[in-house]
Amino acid sequence: VDETNAAIGVVLSAALSPLTQRLLKPVQNDLFDLGADLCVPASAPTGGRPPLRVTSAHVDSLEIAIDAANADLGDLRSFVLPGGTAAAAWLHMARTVCRRAERRAWELVADVEEGAVNEQALKYLNRLSDLLFVLSRVENAASGVEDVLWQPGGDVSP
Repeated sequence: VDETNAAIGVVLSAALSPLTQRLLKPVQNDLFDLGADLCVPASAPTGGRPPLRVTSAHVDSLEIAIDAANADLGDLRSFVLPGGTAAAAWLHMARTVCRRAERRAWELVADVEEGAVNEQALKYLNRLSDLLFVLSRVENAASGVEDVLWQPGGDVSP
């Protein structure tokens, strides 16, 4: 989760689209909350203070952000290869780091008692990776760069 947050910091230093800036800045704070959430099992004593928890409202905010980012983008006809502008490439990198964090969180679920890991934290990571993908397309579009689409069995020459 910390790596994802750092990768988003790199994205924010390179992103040109005001939409990317506006949508990702609160995500960095959410990721600190999410990290704290994953560190404190649901059954852990909290000393009378409620633990930080990612809620369905956090996940809903990502859904709204995805819809906002997708609003002006064309439909996809194929998978998109990572690349385009530097910011788009960094967003793809952040997306893959986020997916790794999600896989690690699922490994945590398998290693602890049932219900110890907040399901909303897992959903948040999943939706965040989707937002990062959509924002990579936003960054390319903002710079007038076409997404590079995957061509199955395309150029296989050495």
